[in-house]
Amino acid sequence: MQANDRNITVLYVDDEALARKYFASAIESDYTVLTALSVKGALDVLCATRGAVDILVTDYRMPGENGSELLRQVREEYPHIVPIVLTAYAEKDVLLDTVNRGEAFRILEKPLQREQVRAALREASVRGRARIARMQKMDAIGETLAFLAHELNTPLAAISNFARGMRRRAPGEISAQDLGEVSAAIQDNARYCMSMLAAFVESLRLANAATPCAAAGPGASASQQVATLLDTYPLTKAQRASILVEVKEDFDISALPNCVSLVLSSILSNAMRALADHHAPQLRFTISATPEPRILICDNGPGIPAEILERLLIDPVSGHAANGGNGWGLIFCNRVMQSFGGSVTVTSDPGKSTVIALNFPALKKD
Repeated sequence: MQANDRNITVLYVDDEALARKYFASAIESDYTVLTALSVKGALDVLCATRGAVDILVTDYRMPGENGSELLRQVREEYPHIVPIVLTAYAEKDVLLDTVNRGEAFRILEKPLQREQVRAALREASVRGRARIARMQKMDAIGETLAFLAHELNTPLAAISNFARGMRRRAPGEISAQDLGEVSAAIQDNARYCMSMLAAFVESLRLANAATPCAAAGPGASASQQVATLLDTYPLTKAQRASILVEVKEDFDISALPNCVSLVLSSILSNAMRALADHHAPQLRFTISATPEPRILICDNGPGIPAEILERLLIDPVSGHAANGGNGWGLIFCNRVMQSFGGSVTVTSDPGKSTVIALNFPALKKD
């Protein structure tokens, strides 16, 4: 048994009371065991536990019903669960068909042998962990795509508006200065879109080598991440001059470094929008490692209203509605940080400042 198998929950479904008792006594020292005596009872257990079951072990033929309906519903409603089918009947063709349809992972014949059951559960545990990892990876990719759609919408809309505005103007109305300014604005927006897409492609490459919640690939220090961001983000000279970086104590970022760079880029983009009309904008990155590693991003913009602030990391609300966006940015940022044990916190003093903290897990001591 692996060390974390004790956290695995097995649901055993059988109409025979002695069979349920024998199964539980055989494995309950290593697994959390739940039992049910019918298909309806099993579905009730799954509903009551909100699907917090890892492995389903079910008898195929029970009075008035069989396990096929249970297997079908589990596959549709609880795809993370690994099902094992038990039978005392010579229905190999029927049962093998459930395996071929992906409804069952393994078939075991009654009477059960203790070591046979334990071996099947070990294999199912490995399969379950791999299945959950794949689902988490797909969820992470889906959330990242939603974030990219949100993040790229504004610069792409700006490019479209610039082009439409220029097309509507008569040739004689377009001065060289106007053309130069529009061209520069389009270039800056296009560079930002390309940098975001490049970071996304790299994060996918790293995700293929590790689960979304695991450390992925070589990292960089927090100060290096911030420096790279400021070097690659399309800032004007005035914007770059308004940004300060204070490194109190540097620390390494080894978990999902490319996704962290997306987070930093998103927060910088939000701050630049918030400061766009400020007569004396200021943005400060503060990096510290004690008491816990974190990166603070503080701007002296208009702040975020209290009614939006309290929902900012939960619901798709936007703190910059006037500048476009649907509010998915910080939700994505928080989920990225949470995936490796960190978090995002936001505080704001309307009319004065906003502080966003990227909180990283405590550093491991040698």
